[in-house]
Amino acid sequence: MAVRRLAEPHLQPASFAFTAENLAWAEKQIARYPEGRQQSAVIPLLWRAQEQAGGWLPQKAIEYVADLLHMANIRVLEVATFYTMFHKDKVGKNVLMVCTNIACMLRGAYDILHHIEDTLGIKAGETTPDGMFTLLEEECLAACCNAPMLVCGTQYFLDLDKEKANQALAELRKNPRSEHVI
Repeated sequence: MAVRRLAEPHLQPASFAFTAENLAWAEKQIARYPEGRQQSAVIPLLWRAQEQAGGWLPQKAIEYVADLLHMANIRVLEVATFYTMFHKDKVGKNVLMVCTNIACMLRGAYDILHHIEDTLGIKAGETTPDGMFTLLEEECLAACCNAPMLVCGTQYFLDLDKEKANQALAELRKNPRSEHVI
């Protein structure tokens, strides 16, 4: 399953602040909400902070978003650790999320997960030495009718078998999904 803990202290940057462009964007997002409801912007602001930080959320980014929204740090941390779309540790260019919930499990998800682990030479929760792939085991990814499946960014790979998994990996090597879409 996805790691819900923050990265080790030695991996954490000393500070975080939005770029001028991202701060202007954040202010527009916050302004979209009625008075007293600005904290509702927490998810888009965390997403943008993750994007700016290179695909993961350092503790300082979580604290920065909390300050922007006048929220307690723990409240923002709760959001960041609840949603698996937020990565609390450094990740590769391609974050592969293999669903192992019941529908996918019954249709061979663990075979696919283990095949990808063997192919990449890593275990779920790890990143390849070249930084190209991070592999995560996830709960439901909302494509039960096309199980087993994996998600990378906004791309779904459905009805997987080992051959399709290999094709997905080859495609992602050529065209990494390092961008994040809001």
